[in-house]
Amino acid sequence: MIGKSPQTDFAESKIPRIDPSAYVFEQSAVIGDVFLGKRVLVAPFASVRGDEGQRIYIDDKSNIQDGVIIHALESKKHGKTIAKNLVTDPYHKQCAVYVGKRVSLAHQAEVHGPAYIGDNTFIGMQSMVFKSRIGKNCVIEPKSLVLDVTIPDQRYVPAGTILKDQKLADQLPKI
Repeated sequence: MIGKSPQTDFAESKIPRIDPSAYVFEQSAVIGDVFLGKRVLVAPFASVRGDEGQRIYIDDKSNIQDGVIIHALESKKHGKTIAKNLVTDPYHKQCAVYVGKRVSLAHQAEVHGPAYIGDNTFIGMQSMVFKSRIGKNCVIEPKSLVLDVTIPDQRYVPAGTILKDQKLADQLPKI
């Protein structure tokens, strides 16, 4: 389903912008202020909900696999922007969630904004990313929690890791 978001007291009703080369399975949901770039795939039962204020941007050639959820905290209140709930994309625009080029969000992963995921990064099955920035060329193994940290480029997060301490994030092994 591709549809507009509901009008609320904190967000306008918006419709997704989807590149003609992107593919959205009819069993998935893409709602509201969402941008899907060239050759993006949204697999069955994925949910990309841009209904909390600012946009969700999925850049070119990324894949959103079965059961993935992408959503964000409200980014506007009483018409004013809540800056702490936004990230800046590579195009110098604010958004609630940015997913870079050639990113794989594996089955049942959850990305809850504010969140930034750099190019060529893999987020493993049933992992969660919330209030975090993940660099380019990273691997987040399955069932990991990434919460309120910045992960530098080219880092590896082992399966089942609970990562909510910036000092630990800075010590992650390079790929």
